[in-house]
Amino acid sequence: MSDTLPDRLSTNPSSPYYDEAILSRNVGIRFKGVEKTNVEEYCVSEGWVRVSVGTANDRHGNPLTIKLNGPVEPYFRES
Repeated sequence: MSDTLPDRLSTNPSSPYYDEAILSRNVGIRFKGVEKTNVEEYCVSEGWVRVSVGTANDRHGNPLTIKLNGPVEPYFRES
């Protein structure tokens, strides 16, 4: 497996951008220079992240999210 992260990645198993093999390698996200731990999905080329808002869920049981724009830096955390 390569050490490059995809341009877009999601933690939702029903998303077409979900990749369990990559997520199992402990991916970290820096957004605007600050490490975020509540990122549900990101896209580097478009410069946005979706972060969960509190513990609220929608009617399908998915966490409520908001989309934030800015520079995104995904990386593998050291083990």
